[in-house]
Amino acid sequence: MKLNVGRIGKAHGILGEATIEVRTDEAEDRFAIGAVLETENHGNLTVVSARVHNGILLLGFEGIENRNAIEALRNELLYTDVDINAPGIDEDDYHVLQLIGCKAYLVDGDEFGDVADVLNLPGQDVLVVKNDQGETLIPFVRQLVPIVDISAKRLTVIPPVIEGTLR
Repeated sequence: MKLNVGRIGKAHGILGEATIEVRTDEAEDRFAIGAVLETENHGNLTVVSARVHNGILLLGFEGIENRNAIEALRNELLYTDVDINAPGIDEDDYHVLQLIGCKAYLVDGDEFGDVADVLNLPGQDVLVVKNDQGETLIPFVRQLVPIVDISAKRLTVIPPVIEGTLR
């Protein structure tokens, strides 16, 4: 599956390097030297240099050798093919696309809603579960999502209780 893993930012220096807005948890693999990244408007780009400067990823691409050439690619999205079903580093690693569309059930087995989105927040990921009553945000932690069965597209959730009602 083709996924957006980054966005080219502003040029850095005069040799054709660009800042990269990273949109993946596996930056070391996705942006490794020799990696081929697809773009919507400029074909494929091959990474020839990668380094971190002041906490910002800088990439150089084959055939891009000056500031003007990289500036022409500014805001271009970078894509790569990703196997979302490949095992993660931990058994609790899930891809956002594996979670979206799962049915959420309460501990007693009653259906609660459908996972409509996953918010990647600084503290933790948060599931957006939609049902007839609206949306409920549930932190994606084991205490509140004790069972995840990706093959069955089913989650068990313990939604927060606010003033005696589920939200």
